[in-house]
Amino acid sequence: MLASQLRLEALTRRHFLRQSQTGVGAAALFSLLNGSSGAAPVDNPLAAKQPPAPAKAKSIIYLHMAGSPPQHDLFDYKPELVKHNLEPCPEQYTKGERFAFIKGTPKLLGTPHQFEQCGESGATISSVLPNLKTVADDLCFIKSMYTDQFNHAPAELLLYTGSPRSGRPSMGSWVTYGLGTENQDLPGFVVLISGGTSPSAGKNNWSSGFLPSVYQGVQCRSKGDPVLYVSDPPGMDRAMRRESLDAIKALNEIQAREFGNPETVTRIAQYELAYRMQTTVPDVMNISAEPKHIQEAYGAVPGESSFANNCLLARRLVEQGVRFVQLFDWGWDFHGTNPDSDIAVGLPRKCQPMDQAVTALIKDLKARGLLESTLVVWGGEFGRTPLNEERNGSKFLGRDHHPHCFTVFMAGGGVKAGTTFGSTDELGYFTAENKTHVHDLQATMLHLLGFDHTRLTYRFQGRDYRLTDVHGNVIREVLA
Repeated sequence: MLASQLRLEALTRRHFLRQSQTGVGAAALFSLLNGSSGAAPVDNPLAAKQPPAPAKAKSIIYLHMAGSPPQHDLFDYKPELVKHNLEPCPEQYTKGERFAFIKGTPKLLGTPHQFEQCGESGATISSVLPNLKTVADDLCFIKSMYTDQFNHAPAELLLYTGSPRSGRPSMGSWVTYGLGTENQDLPGFVVLISGGTSPSAGKNNWSSGFLPSVYQGVQCRSKGDPVLYVSDPPGMDRAMRRESLDAIKALNEIQAREFGNPETVTRIAQYELAYRMQTTVPDVMNISAEPKHIQEAYGAVPGESSFANNCLLARRLVEQGVRFVQLFDWGWDFHGTNPDSDIAVGLPRKCQPMDQAVTALIKDLKARGLLESTLVVWGGEFGRTPLNEERNGSKFLGRDHHPHCFTVFMAGGGVKAGTTFGSTDELGYFTAENKTHVHDLQATMLHLLGFDHTRLTYRFQGRDYRLTDVHGNVIREVLA
């Protein structure tokens, strides 16, 4: 009796979803599939939304130096560290400390590079960044960042998803979930990779986690087809592609009406976005359309895969209404185990294209009136030690992973230009004032987009989740 009753209830629910024109699945599909007049349909998951509070930024470009750059050699100059270069580190610093590779009693490592105070703000910037010095007064430095993780993948996950374990939505996914995208022909969240290697945490860095998959980052390439399989396959023209998509859409409509699964609606939206992207993405990703002087300012070369190309693409994407552009540049893990990871020789070589491209990006955004509404963030997943690693007796100069302090900088999007917030101790080992956790950075970025980070939530497994988990405070001292 009980089994037949349950079967009858299941059939009744299925019959209702299939037959009712006012069911939730049918209503969502109707509004999604029958939008007209070029306006975004009401239930389109990527439809542009107004933030709940006044916003300074409309979009974010996050420039991640994968592997983490050595702050002591770029921004956090420590005369005492230089003075005691290659002397044994006092035990008070290393007692009870965990390192990724350092063993025994390490030596202090002062920077081999020169520093100067730049602009009216007097920001200290290394000689390996000559171009960035010219925009010092546009930058907002946070020199007291810290994290809970000292290995690459967990530190990246904590920074981008709020948790050191995989499975949570990434920062860009939260942003597009909350704001949608202003251009319905482009993804709201785009990822660009350079350096020949993906970041240590891989695609988890731009995963949608438990959010609907439509909010996942779309990885684009600056060489070849911008998106894999975006071109029509041999023997199929655009009209045939449209016919096949219509057939798939009809099948998905049936499934959505029968089972009421919201992921089916997401799938339909993704297919339709992919079709529109076929014509829009190749045009946006074509940097050869840029004037020659713009290409040269970035150091971009059309057809190549490079960080410079990706910086120029980032500007073109936010110009077209993309909400979140995430750039990963591999090769910033300066352990000093070979010439390329030596801070005296390899670091200047690695900095040269980055320095040129990032400076050009900031100047270009500013010249176009986009810097006010675009928040640019630069940094790594953690810091580097003020100690020489000397792994296996290496004679090259390098620094181990260091969670206690590192530097990030921001520009535009409502941050206070020409500002330095926080500081480290005389050796650059621990933060001395204004300790700033990665959750605080996340909270501040969401604030600039018009969100209270404690209220941008999603219900999953019985509780509300958010990017900052149960932590984070807005860094109000860096707000313009």
